[in-house]
Amino acid sequence: MTRKTTRREMLKESAALAGLGFVGLPDWVLPELTQEQTLVPFTDLPDPFVLERTPDRRIIDARTINDFFTPADQFFTTQHFGHPEIDLATYRLEVSGLVDRPLSLSIDDLRAMPSRELVFGFECSGNRGPVNGLSSNGHWRGVPVRDVLERAGLQWNAREIVFFGADHGEVEVEFRGRTYPVDQHYGRSLQRDQALSGEPMLAYDLNDEPLTTHQGRPLRLLVPGWYGAPNVKWVSEIHVQEDQYLGDYQARWYRTLRGEMVNGEMKWKETAISKMRLKSFVARVTRDTSDGSRHNVFGVVLHDGTPIQSVEVRIDDGPWELATLDPATTGERYGWKFFNYTWRGATPGEHTVTSRATDIDGYVQPTAEELGTKLTFLEHNAQSPRTLVIG
Repeated sequence: MTRKTTRREMLKESAALAGLGFVGLPDWVLPELTQEQTLVPFTDLPDPFVLERTPDRRIIDARTINDFFTPADQFFTTQHFGHPEIDLATYRLEVSGLVDRPLSLSIDDLRAMPSRELVFGFECSGNRGPVNGLSSNGHWRGVPVRDVLERAGLQWNAREIVFFGADHGEVEVEFRGRTYPVDQHYGRSLQRDQALSGEPMLAYDLNDEPLTTHQGRPLRLLVPGWYGAPNVKWVSEIHVQEDQYLGDYQARWYRTLRGEMVNGEMKWKETAISKMRLKSFVARVTRDTSDGSRHNVFGVVLHDGTPIQSVEVRIDDGPWELATLDPATTGERYGWKFFNYTWRGATPGEHTVTSRATDIDGYVQPTAEELGTKLTFLEHNAQSPRTLVIG
């Protein structure tokens, strides 16, 4: 009789293999609430707090994270044209444009190709506090984009690789004061070197099961370390072209406008949404029922894959103090990172709890004031103070 290893056991085994050892690992290695912990409510959320869950939008409750991998039926989702239902029997991934051998691949053809696995946690570029619910972490399996493109054979002048989803709808394209209604598929592109790097993949499984419709069944693009917008769902066509792709959801919807001082003068720059900007957030605070003055601050780090140097926590206006990165989550380059901080001697009354992350390049998660010249709300990675009351 075979026994299926749970994901929690897999993470503990991974920690041991990494030399961290399992014996003696603290109880917070994975963030499961125990009978000795009670949740301290945040006062920066409405009471009662109701998560927005519609057919087109699903938000997680970060306070209830209890596993490294987000279950597929809870994984965050947001999209522009609903959820297309695709018949697997007739589905084909078309590869067209500047290729030597145009392809038409069924999902079985793709599954027959050599696969790779990826642990990847990401967020919507519009995700922000205090909820930070448009983020999740998963274990994915699929085929590298590079393998599909090499099978098709890129021509010498192929520069832009465009991924189109099966979802589409009418959008209004504005040009010099006039608008033109057109039916447009959701699409995003990668440059040739990005697509051939071996990193992007076409995923067909999430957490060891075929993708759900909400997660792009039967096939979605994943670009490790990037925000959710470029990770096209329901991929139906890869079109290879020479010209830059300027689709609505690449050139207009998903851009950031920020000011930057250049030679003493403010210059306004627009940049496309791609790599995630370093962020940490406090997901919950719990009280130790055996010692009411001791609390645990649990949080999550999202980033582009650059290794994390440290996470710090500050209570009110006190000093920044080091939190502990969960060793069972640090081994996956693109996965969520969990951190814990033991808050001792908490006094009754209202408090703020803030976290900040620093990567090995020395980039420190900014404050809201430091992002003051960013006019658009996307890519909001500022430190997010949480408020609560200690009874």
